Amino acid sequence: MPYMIGVDIGTTSTKAVLYDLKGSVIEYANIGYPLYQEEDGMAEQDPEEIYAAVTEAITQVNKKANLSSSDLKGVAFSAAMHSLILLDKNHKPLTRSITWADNRASKWSDDLNESGIGHEIYLKTGTPIHPMSPLSKLIWLKNEKPDLFNQASYFVGIKDYILYQLFDRLVIDHSLASATGLFNIFNLDWDEQALSVAGVTPEKLPELVETTYQLTGLDKEFSKKTGISRKVPFIIGASDGVLSNLGVDAIDPGVAAVTIGTSGAVRMVIDHPVTDPKGRLFCYALAKDKWVIGGPVNNGGIVFRWLRDEIFTPEKITAEQMQIDPYEIITQIAEKVPAGSDGLLFHPYLGGERAPLWDANARGSFFGLTRQHTRAHMARAVLEGIVFNLDMVMLALTEVSGSPTRIQATGGFAQSSLWRQLLADIFEQEVTIPESFESSCLGAAVLGMESLHLIADLSAVENMIGSTHVHQPQKENFEVYRELLPIFVRLSRSLSSEYKNISDFQRKHYHQI
Repeated sequence: MPYMIGVDIGTTSTKAVLYDLKGSVIEYANIGYPLYQEEDGMAEQDPEEIYAAVTEAITQVNKKANLSSSDLKGVAFSAAMHSLILLDKNHKPLTRSITWADNRASKWSDDLNESGIGHEIYLKTGTPIHPMSPLSKLIWLKNEKPDLFNQASYFVGIKDYILYQLFDRLVIDHSLASATGLFNIFNLDWDEQALSVAGVTPEKLPELVETTYQLTGLDKEFSKKTGISRKVPFIIGASDGVLSNLGVDAIDPGVAAVTIGTSGAVRMVIDHPVTDPKGRLFCYALAKDKWVIGGPVNNGGIVFRWLRDEIFTPEKITAEQMQIDPYEIITQIAEKVPAGSDGLLFHPYLGGERAPLWDANARGSFFGLTRQHTRAHMARAVLEGIVFNLDMVMLALTEVSGSPTRIQATGGFAQSSLWRQLLADIFEQEVTIPESFESSCLGAAVLGMESLHLIADLSAVENMIGSTHVHQPQKENFEVYRELLPIFVRLSRSLSSEYKNISDFQRKHYHQI
């Protein structure tokens, strides 16, 4: 039988999944690595540790399956967006991989936005101006670490670096390129203005290729270690976000994918690149005539974790003693409170925010707190606040590309019936939870299958997943949320001028990120 391996190089681990052509999972491996945060704003990873994890994950799934060399038809890649590695003339790393979560370029992002040049660049590249993007990171390095910047011969992302180790070629797919802030999504080439602002030339960047591009002639040592024949084609693939849409069958017009893991996102597929005049949304390439428009949020499950660790510590300890999930206990407590948390709102900006605010200085807050409110109210308000913020992204998306006709929701949150119902009620839409395991890996594998002509087109994914839950909006709940959402939105806007003041105070006195 023919098989495909989908590999996702993520922020916390690399996952490899072996699929058959029906999308069934045959084998799975997940290899983690640390995030280095040795100074304020830093979020880096070691490229060699990630390369080792990629090697080990692929080795595990291939050897556990015990495939013959003719059974494995290809390996396709997904990767986290916005990483940046500086390489010397011998392609050796001068830096670790600076991840999307690194915030040290925030001053330079602010300057670029305030100048107006940032918006000009955004309208051509589809990447909002933010410390996450390689564009902002390059400006920061050029100005604050000029010796290091000038020493670099190449500027690449983590997937580009891994594939260089495997094929001795520096290439980047249109999808990851479109998340750099350096790539013109309308002419599919590096943008002259963005490169000029960043201080780089095309010669220092990887070669641009389509997401279905195939690489052959695998490195001998990697082939020997993993057991994969040097003849097996590797498909470059795309970014994790756009491939997640593919992996949950949210690629038809009007179908939105809502993901809440540690962070979150709202995304829809359109047939041509579009940017938002207000600069709130990204637009990234998936494949020919398929572009993903949407917005990522920093504050998803990580906020729920903060609630667990800082406000519900007794329940966490009890759950550990009883060997049950503490999130289940907290969710059960939150369910006892009515929709709207009796007028308590929570802005979930514990780590700054990307969409829809694009403000690294944004901070969290409870609003409307009274003596009648309890920890249970706070728990529900936190969960509602995360979804309110996602709904702000959805409102921007609707304004630019139309209302969704269906919502496919995924991520760790989807295990909670309360959170699933919150999505349906606050979005006022039917919400379906697709049965999709490691959606970015599946998306990569399906893209690889199309590249190798093993399937007719990407729509074959609809036969590879089912649905596990369907939730309808409840009238008594969404009427409450209709009243509260405008207050939530107005508050986030009115506090924007104070976010910088309070974050400056925190950095000055407490060295908070």
